Amino acid sequence: MSAPRTQGEALAQQLLWVHEMVRRDLDTVLALADEVANGLTADAVTAALRALQVNGPLWQLKVNCLQYCGVVHGHHRIESAAIFPALRRTNPALDAVVDRLEADHVRVTRLLEDTEAAARGLGGSEDAASRERLVAALKALAADLLPHLDYEEEHILDTIRTWTGLPR
Repeated sequence: MSAPRTQGEALAQQLLWVHEMVRRDLDTVLALADEVANGLTADAVTAALRALQVNGPLWQLKVNCLQYCGVVHGHHRIESAAIFPALRRTNPALDAVVDRLEADHVRVTRLLEDTEAAARGLGGSEDAASRERLVAALKALAADLLPHLDYEEEHILDTIRTWTGLPR
């Protein structure tokens, strides 16, 4: 892949890279959550995830969910504080798009908080209710977050690619 020709193109590529990481990591934690929810024992999950193991699979799932949620929160804070205002200034036609993205961020924040609470409730036990809460929270997050990422990419990347730097 060749180097980006403009700072806007570099920013667009960075946004796509972060979104791809968000999607990939969500797939990973959803798959692990499904396995755990389906009753896979801690020992069986440990065997399947030796490379990821720290202190057992349930603990790993908890930590990964919390870390993942932190990354998404941080990414959305940067977009809300810097990218969205710049989009409004440089392309006022995107105001309705940015309004929707900002509303999405509020909704996703609530879903991330639900996921974090469910992850914190996941202990080292074989508690089915805790597992089910986390799986449900992750699935709700995925159902909302993935379309948000697609919509954002579809509607703002062309404008971002025109930037020679972050507009002031």
